[in-house]
Amino acid sequence: MSNNLDPFSNPLNILTIKEIDNLDLPIMQKHHVRILAHCLQILKIINADEYSEFYDKNALRKWCDNQSRKFEDKKFSDLFYAQLDSTAKKLNTFSQRIGKNIEDLEIEDLVLLVEKS
Repeated sequence: MSNNLDPFSNPLNILTIKEIDNLDLPIMQKHHVRILAHCLQILKIINADEYSEFYDKNALRKWCDNQSRKFEDKKFSDLFYAQLDSTAKKLNTFSQRIGKNIEDLEIEDLVLLVEKS
């Protein structure tokens, strides 16, 4: 049996979730790390599907539109896109600042980003 959860409900695998839960951080910072990790995983999924530049606004928009069809809710797509786009920009800026490719960010990097926020 796989350690992955349903990719639509949560693209993070159970090991990543447990790793975040075990961090010595206040609950709100853990939640922030979890959100960043979730967004990063979505960007990796999109990149694997699109074979394009790691952060491509068009691919992100298309992915959000596809997700919203499951709910038949265009507003969901717009809101989800805005949130993912904002987080992707934050991750991209941070990855450049620490000299890593965004796709190579790890939990420790996300913790550092949260602690500096």
